[in-house]
Amino acid sequence: MKRRLVLFCLFFVGLLVQKAEAQDPRFSQFYATPVQLNPAMIGVYEGQFRVVANYRDLYSSILGGRAFRTIAASFDMRYQIDRGDYLAFGASVLRDDAGISNFNRTQAGLGISVLKQLGGSRYRTSDQYLIAGAQIGFGQNGADWGALWFSEQYDLENAVIDQGAASGENLMNNQTDLYLDFNAGLLWYALFGDDASVYAGGSLQHINQPSIGFFDDSEEKLPMKWVGHAGGQAPFTDNLSLLPAVAVIGQGQSMSITAGANFRFTNRDWRELAIRAGAWAHVTNELDNGMAMDAVIISAILEMERWNLGLSYDVTTSTLSRANNSRGAFELSLIYTHPEKSRYKVNCPNF
Repeated sequence: MKRRLVLFCLFFVGLLVQKAEAQDPRFSQFYATPVQLNPAMIGVYEGQFRVVANYRDLYSSILGGRAFRTIAASFDMRYQIDRGDYLAFGASVLRDDAGISNFNRTQAGLGISVLKQLGGSRYRTSDQYLIAGAQIGFGQNGADWGALWFSEQYDLENAVIDQGAASGENLMNNQTDLYLDFNAGLLWYALFGDDASVYAGGSLQHINQPSIGFFDDSEEKLPMKWVGHAGGQAPFTDNLSLLPAVAVIGQGQSMSITAGANFRFTNRDWRELAIRAGAWAHVTNELDNGMAMDAVIISAILEMERWNLGLSYDVTTSTLSRANNSRGAFELSLIYTHPEKSRYKVNCPNF
């Protein structure tokens, strides 16, 4: 029984490490991570500049202090270059720590986007825009090999792990070299009133597929990732509306779909206060078993003039729920948007 338990733990740790290397970290509140989702989202907000911070804690119910933790932040601002057209700049950083090996990824980048007005007028709430964006940045991966044990260190006779024994692995580098990274994306949106909109976009990330191997002769590449996302806002009354959205992400052999909606209630005051609440489904591919539901996400957002505070919780629905009692991920997002000084503002959807 002890041997089976040890082998299961070894398999599970290895699975976590492989998963961390195979794909980028994912946020359940993808609509609250604009620059991470698509570089064409740079500058798409109603204000002078925007600051975004995100935090995600995954599998702490199983791994405790070695859970999957992701922290991201971004800043973007916009300048008018022509009547109805804008140029926007942004910067973003991300830090991801995953599992027992403390496999970590650090990324930072600078981005630019061009917002081209296709229809409507800057004097009306009806508008239509096409945005193209691109990012260039650097990244580096690392790991704490000393936190792991390998089969050569397992004492079968006594069913114990001997950390002092040789691992039989040539693990000399705890960090990869810095790698260059390129991302690009497009976004289109149309507004039909104060609370009616539709948008669709997509991006390609890690276009250059940089080398991320820990060894000098490694040919391991970071697979290119593609993202497709869409959504909108449909009003029911002057105070109540629905914001459905979907994000489809593919990278290497991994694919995930997050879809759902938030209801939004606003007081319609000059100091607008709004509350959002909703539910989302996360579907992912499970090796050779096809697509299956991985989690149900419960979300709530408080809008207070310039601030948006979002909370969400992933309830695990896959077979992993037997181990974590359905306790998946906790996520927090905070967005600050500084008001526009010009009387000619850019009208954007609510995401």
